[in-house]
Amino acid sequence: MTVTGIDVSSAQSEKYPTAGSDFVFIKVTEGTTYTNPKWVAQRKTARNAGLVTGFYHFARPGPVTSQVDFFLSKINLIEGDILILDWEDARVPNSWKDSWLKQVQQRTPGHKTLLYCNRDFWLHRDTTSFAGDGLWIAQYNNKPGQPDIHSAWLFHQHTDRPIDTSIGKFEDKAALHTWSGHVAIPA
Repeated sequence: MTVTGIDVSSAQSEKYPTAGSDFVFIKVTEGTTYTNPKWVAQRKTARNAGLVTGFYHFARPGPVTSQVDFFLSKINLIEGDILILDWEDARVPNSWKDSWLKQVQQRTPGHKTLLYCNRDFWLHRDTTSFAGDGLWIAQYNNKPGQPDIHSAWLFHQHTDRPIDTSIGKFEDKAALHTWSGHVAIPA
């Protein structure tokens, strides 16, 4: 595995470093009231660097469809954009997680949909093993590409120093581009 990338939110700069990255996942929304004020500039940084780009929504308790609507209303999707649910709030049940992923898949055909969660959520809260088109698992174990789970995964977030960094389970950058359907965007 040689594909690496980072996770950015409002805690990072609009012009974060992209050298050595093949992808970036950007926080866009949370619940139905919060939008990352930097996400558009962060998307521009990613696209100017030719990175495969994903966008994520941080789940909060509340109506699923309202959060899907809020998230999708913010993004002008292009081919290859990946859509991600960030499942970290213990008050959000497994059924909610499954519904969000399925609604986003139905409403955005042709786009990959991922579930992001930590190892504890995956092993102790998940009851269906449904992760959309793939699992992005967080476990800071100092073993990139070796999360301590037996389930299939596509991305492993293995450290948060100096920034949240993940490795992708792809042979190379070309395989990641093919999987995501990414197209090069002129700078």
